[in-house]
Amino acid sequence: MISKANINKFKDLETPFYYYDMEVLRQTLDACRDASAKHGFHVHYAMKANFNPKVIDMIQSFGFGADCVSGNEVKAAIDHGFDKGKVVFAGVGKSDREINLALDAGIFCFNVESIQELEVINELAGAKGTRANVAIRINPNVDAHTHHFITTGLDENKFGINIWQLPDVAVALRACSNLQFLGIHFHIGSQITDLEVYKNLCTRINEMQDWFEDHGFQVKVLNAGGGLGVDYYSPDNDIADFENYFQVFKNFLNVKPGQEVHFELGRALVAQSASLISRVLYVKNGLKKNFLILDAGMTELIRPMLYQAYHQIENLSRSSEAGNPDAATSIKYDVVGPICESTDCFQKDVDMPESFRGDLIAVRTAGAYGEVMASGYNLRDRVGSVYSA
Repeated sequence: MISKANINKFKDLETPFYYYDMEVLRQTLDACRDASAKHGFHVHYAMKANFNPKVIDMIQSFGFGADCVSGNEVKAAIDHGFDKGKVVFAGVGKSDREINLALDAGIFCFNVESIQELEVINELAGAKGTRANVAIRINPNVDAHTHHFITTGLDENKFGINIWQLPDVAVALRACSNLQFLGIHFHIGSQITDLEVYKNLCTRINEMQDWFEDHGFQVKVLNAGGGLGVDYYSPDNDIADFENYFQVFKNFLNVKPGQEVHFELGRALVAQSASLISRVLYVKNGLKKNFLILDAGMTELIRPMLYQAYHQIENLSRSSEAGNPDAATSIKYDVVGPICESTDCFQKDVDMPESFRGDLIAVRTAGAYGEVMASGYNLRDRVGSVYSA
């Protein structure tokens, strides 16, 4: 819940902005670290979820590694103090420049997504007289039961190496003398809330590590990826279910002596820590629709427009926290932004207190894939961030 003190503080600030509750972030990181440590699991923070400097500085301070999907993310992770020995580099389209940057940095591992990529990393590592650690990202054909735009582990997805290609992978690995095979990597999608999905993933990981060992490869690392979801409908339920998430892997993953188990979590660590704070510019009342037109739009939070994603929307000025006597009066509004696109709509038919020009609006659970996906479309200014103490 956004407190009365913060609502009063927001009144004097220019909107829109991202508000980060650093205590919520701290509590979330504590919960994840404690839940993973009891099983000896390694967690890498997925930088793509949020690379706000204060956010990643706090995550680094908890000792997590970094999961990167671009050369600039690799650089940012190292610049912010992440141990290079805990940095992994994934992504289906790594450029030569990005690979060379990561080789020069001496990162822990490349998560490799094609046979051709294996050959390219081998060539570039050879030119530098070094060896690169690699894990093979396997497409396990496991349905994540999430939005089809954010599933990554099915045969029709562009990510990873398909199971039927593994014999060719084995041939390529033996031919690439500048590569050190570490293990296998999986990532089946994002915003996964059905933990049964991860049981299916464990079954496939067990099968795949047996395949590699049967073909003469020692599997040192099992990287299960991430994708753990959060409750967008209850933004004050701050902590994702890390305990049961990690317990699934403890119970169903066949971890052999000397193996390490790695995870790459992003959304679950940062989503609940931030809200997008906006103001009502105009109220348009019609015969069929009432509109709240905000000063924030798809340029500040594109998830609802891109994925039809739900975010809880609150009128802070009319909330009980603000002590407003009109809070009980409810009207349905389409909450929209100012962008010249019909898709620039946060949500339709939202039950809200009767709202007025100048009211403060919070779009909750915006800490993941909010600020990082912002754009300057319509020549919009990039907005700033406000942090709790």
